[in-house]
Amino acid sequence: MKTPFEQVLTEVTAKLQHPLFSFKNSEKLVAALTDNIKETLQVGLNTHNQATLVVSGGSTPIPLFNVLAGCNLNWANVNITLADERWVDENHADSNAQLVKTQLLQKKASAARFIGLKTPAVDVDSGLNACSSALKKLPQPFDVVILGMGNDGHTASLFPNTATLKEGLNPTTHKLCLSCQPTTARHQRITLTYPLLSSAKQVILHIVGEDKLLTLQKALAAEDPTDMPIRAFLKDPSINFVVYWSP
Repeated sequence: MKTPFEQVLTEVTAKLQHPLFSFKNSEKLVAALTDNIKETLQVGLNTHNQATLVVSGGSTPIPLFNVLAGCNLNWANVNITLADERWVDENHADSNAQLVKTQLLQKKASAARFIGLKTPAVDVDSGLNACSSALKKLPQPFDVVILGMGNDGHTASLFPNTATLKEGLNPTTHKLCLSCQPTTARHQRITLTYPLLSSAKQVILHIVGEDKLLTLQKALAAEDPTDMPIRAFLKDPSINFVVYWSP
């Protein structure tokens, strides 16, 4: 007989229009996810002699970053950028760029080319044009996008109840990045938009913890993506989207 939580996992897997891979622990998840990312980047390198990896911040991807950093890839031809960023200096403890530089751009991956989102502009809106210009120089579609998810259903910095969310989720917007001022988190933020993120050759939601599976269940039941922005990805059958989860 299934436990209540196993029943939740079964329900989520059944309702999700994309694959969900579940693992007994984070270590097994990281091993499998590393293989997926490495293989997808290698295809890009073989086909175009370059590849682009888009990553997210937070504590969840740190073990993944540490393992990826030691992978055998032609990292010199890999571009790495962020799905979103807080508008803080790179030496700030909350900077996603600092996290990537200290946890991912190490060992063999130190040869990769990192493109941060933060510019010298005093605020996000003043820096949007420069950031958009930098993103346009990256080959698109991106090869791999790794997303996280908050318990409010936000992903990247597409937060509920923000002034720019509807445009950020608009599948036809021509904007590559937008500003965001969350009501539930510190700092102004810059985020890549839904069409830019979702057009990647492989979009991966990397989540850990029973609370995140319950959030996924709630997001699948939500009617309006602006209530829980991750739902835009969950309910779009046209994108190459997959979920990696462990308790």
